[in-house]
Order: sequence, then structure tokens, then C-alpha cells
Amino acid sequence: MRLAFGALPLLLAALLATLLVTLLVTLPTATARAGPPYYTDDPVPTDERHYEIYGFAHSVRNSFGTSSDAGIDFNYGGARDLQLTAVLPVSRDQPRGAPSSSGVGNIELAAKYRFLHQRDDGWDVAVFPRVFLASASSTVGEQHASYQLPLWVGRDSGPWSTFGGGGCVINHGGTARNYCFAGWVLTKQLSARTQLGAELYHQGADSSETRATTLAGVGLRYDANEHLHLLAYGSGGLQNAAAEHQYSWYAALLFTY
Repeated sequence: MRLAFGALPLLLAALLATLLVTLLVTLPTATARAGPPYYTDDPVPTDERHYEIYGFAHSVRNSFGTSSDAGIDFNYGGARDLQLTAVLPVSRDQPRGAPSSSGVGNIELAAKYRFLHQRDDGWDVAVFPRVFLASASSTVGEQHASYQLPLWVGRDSGPWSTFGGGGCVINHGGTARNYCFAGWVLTKQLSARTQLGAELYHQGADSSETRATTLAGVGLRYDANEHLHLLAYGSGGLQNAAAEHQYSWYAALLFTY
């Protein structure tokens, strides 16, 4: 997740959104679950032979400046219980008191596989390994590949849903180091179209120059119709906030078909 850096990526996302809406109104619908807008993911994959496409923007602020992303998060239900994911971000770093830089960031490739089901086992459980490629730009993003190995669990009860878990990241290169993360989310369906949720998330230090951070956030999802969904999120740091995570926000248009 990441935003806040100029109109061009957002304009491109808006143009893509217009094209997708034109196409989607003629296509069958699919269900969609959580994950975005939260840092914590959920264990439910995209339905088989259906798509979930996020046009997103995200920004994190601390005392050293602002780090932002905007782009496309593409998910396809490749088989029963299997989701294939590709994320293409345009990134921007704005250090305090220094010139900004931007470019294509760390492209992400991932596959989510659910191997336990709530209806049979009481909880949905999935693995969601991810590969983050080295940044295509020399001025933004990480200049090395990293590998994320998480496990996510979740269940629903009436209007309430809860999900969480965590994992570790293999993160070699320069001052980078391996670290682990964990998070949990509780959401409630307030109406047929509106869902509200709260999150607690912790991440270890990802390099020798950073520190661990913990944050709390609130997320909102609004289903405009069966194909178009609006997502928003805001969070504040609870641990090492000034150095790592004073606040962040995320916004996205989600298209499902």
C-alpha cells in the first residue's frame, strides 16, 4: 500500500476506471472480500474465473518525508481456491528538504491458495507467497528482490468478519534485513452496501537503518453496485511513529467481474 504525488497516476487510474466500467456493466458479477484497504490480508481468494482489479493510491508520512504509490492491483481466480496476483506501482519519494523522485516501483507477483474452508473446518486458511521484483527505477523502491511468506486465517459470523495472521520477509540487499509482520482486522457490515473495519498491525524493522512499527487503522468499503466498489483507509502510528509511520492513507476503486 502507498499515494500523494501528482495528478498523472491518478488521471491514468481514472481513465482506466472509465474504460472498465464501460466493460463491466455487461459482465456477470463475482463476490469480493477484504484484504485491501488494510495492510492485513484475508484468506479468501478471488472466485474462479473472475477478476478483481484495484486502481489504488497510497501514501505514508513520517518525519523524514512522504513515500507514495499509485497503480493497478490485478487479481484473477485461476482455479478453485487459487488467486493469481500482479501489482504494478508507480512510486514517488519526497524526502523532507530534498528533491522528490519517482518511477516504476517494486512490481509484485503472488499466488493465494486456500487449503481450509470455514464451512468444513471452522476457519478459512490460506497461504499467500509474494515476490517483489527489484525496482525498475534507480531512484525509488527497493533495488533488490524480496520474498514474503504469510499465512492468513478468517471467518464470518452474520454481519461480522474477522481475519488476520502474518509471516516473514526474506529481504537481502544493502542494509536490508529479514523481518516479520502480523496483523488483525475486525469488520462489520453496516448496511447492504457499507462495511466498516478496524485494524491493528505490526512490522519488524526491514533494514539496519529503520525500527519496528505498530499502527492502528480504520477502513471503509462502499459497494456502489455489483461491479464497482469504493475503498478508503487511514492509520496512525503507535510505535516509533515519528521515524517510521506517523500516518498513512489508501484509496481505491475496485472492479469485480
